[in-house]
Amino acid sequence: MFGFLPNLGVPELIIILIIGLIIFGPGKLSGVGKAMGDTIREFRNSLNTDGDAKKQNN
Repeated sequence: MFGFLPNLGVPELIIILIIGLIIFGPGKLSGVGKAMGDTIREFRNSLNTDGDAKKQNN
């Protein structure tokens, strides 16, 4: 799924989390995570819906 990313280990993920906390703060970070989750869910649903529509047209 994340083939475009280099191999990330635990230290790298901790650094990314710390940078996110510094930029967004702890209160906004949960909102950003929720928004990203909703966006990914909607994207997957649209892919499934488009695939179903193409199957019906054939």
